Amino acid sequence: MTLRVEIWSDIACPWCYVGKARFEKALAAFPHRDQVEVVHRSFELDPGRAKDDIQPVLTMLTKKYGMTEAQAQAGEDNLGAQAAAEGLAYRTHGRDHGSTFDMHRLLHFAKAEGKQDALLDRLYRANFAEERSVFNDDDRLLDLAVAAGLDKDAAREVLTDPDAYADAVREDEREAAQLGAHGVPFFVLDRTYGVSGAQPAEVFTQALTQAWGDRSPLTLLDDGGAEACGPDGCAVPQHG
Repeated sequence: MTLRVEIWSDIACPWCYVGKARFEKALAAFPHRDQVEVVHRSFELDPGRAKDDIQPVLTMLTKKYGMTEAQAQAGEDNLGAQAAAEGLAYRTHGRDHGSTFDMHRLLHFAKAEGKQDALLDRLYRANFAEERSVFNDDDRLLDLAVAAGLDKDAAREVLTDPDAYADAVREDEREAAQLGAHGVPFFVLDRTYGVSGAQPAEVFTQALTQAWGDRSPLTLLDDGGAEACGPDGCAVPQHG
């Protein structure tokens, strides 16, 4: 039996970047890791933001949370240290912020192609560790899609069609609301257990262990000798 883990996240979310690394550390050490299916779900921190509405991260933080620029920079420095502890690169200066909707649409396309996790890793690294912006730059996104193993022309078709996978993104966000997710990262194990935030790897280990142990195998009720069909065919009633 497979244990399904769904992870709601956003490419603009630094704790999602860190949380993914911590979860994967726990998963790598989990004895049943080969029987765990991981599915990434969409969650926009800034839904409805215009594609060309881009601003420095520090500016966004000061306006959104009412903090000073010094406080915002201190937060970025702390995030850089947290990322470094997980072996992740993180630019604490000069990053920008914008709409992630097209990235989520592209991630749904990548999921259909079996490349979702690879693309998500490249999007995270591009946003948090590299200088060239991922916002309002389709050529940049296409380069990342190709690096993740996707066909460039097919990825371009997704980006140029604003309706492609848009419903899938919105459905993920509706499900997140129904499940009570008000922030990300948000991890749901077998639709039974939820873990909110970039928890330490030990917390994810505990959640995986508990969810695995609580799975119930199918209980077969007495079939009363009823006939059935199987791989070898169907039982043919014999009439005397």
